[in-house]
Amino acid sequence: MTLKPGSMLGVCAPSARFDTEKLNLGIGVLKELGFRVKVPVEIFKKKRYLAGDDMVRANVINRLFADPAIDGIICARGGFGSIRILDHLNWNIIKQNPKPFIGFSDNTAILLAIIDETGNSVIHGPNVVSLAQAQEETIDAFYKTVNGSFDKIDMINGQILKSGKCTGVLKGGNMATMCHLVGTRFQPDFNNTVLFLEDIGEPAYKIDRMLTQMKMAGLFKGIQGVIAGTFENCDNDEYVKEILLEIFEEYNIPIFSGLDAGHGKVNLPLCMGTHIKMDTKLAKIQWV
Repeated sequence: MTLKPGSMLGVCAPSARFDTEKLNLGIGVLKELGFRVKVPVEIFKKKRYLAGDDMVRANVINRLFADPAIDGIICARGGFGSIRILDHLNWNIIKQNPKPFIGFSDNTAILLAIIDETGNSVIHGPNVVSLAQAQEETIDAFYKTVNGSFDKIDMINGQILKSGKCTGVLKGGNMATMCHLVGTRFQPDFNNTVLFLEDIGEPAYKIDRMLTQMKMAGLFKGIQGVIAGTFENCDNDEYVKEILLEIFEEYNIPIFSGLDAGHGKVNLPLCMGTHIKMDTKLAKIQWV
């Protein structure tokens, strides 16, 4: 499921309303990379803080997956709303038409559901609006990820919280979004996974509370490792590493903190639903 210059990217808006000017700038970035872009008119609809009614937002995704002219799908932005459309997505169509689905933040709900409902892989990476102001490192990694040439990340800028090696399916994303899936039929399955976590605007005690809830719900049984991305604008973020160590101590797994992925200045795309190796001694994750 790789994209190359000339591939057609369809834009969906599963979550919140977006800034049209930033959307156009992001589309400009995609076109500069050589992609063609299809923008369905429905994504400009508005309902409260959402980009239109639930069925409208879901049907855009269903149509883009069903359309053979569309090679990949990218979300306009995050915010809130993707969890509301999970029951309206056509999982048979999505499973039968595997293609790169790209997004992050609130779109974590769709990324994880696609992996669990269909077995297809996805890309946790920049939305169209965030591409508008993305640094060159993010844009370069985005291009290499979608064309299949970004197969490892050297984690030289982060910190090893617990050393070790592991292999597993890379899954995860925005912590608050994952927490809100607990108790629903879309509660993610993290057994035999390397878990990726990131968030924005959440104080340390809320991060602690969310991780504790997911742990008590049994989500972390069978995980093989943890990779923490950015925790942007989070009060008392100096506590996060200590919280991670406490929450995951009993699992005796490697824990790495500080990957440049999430809501920070650099958002390295991560192909999820696929196997990776993590080696803290080498400070590297490798897709296998």
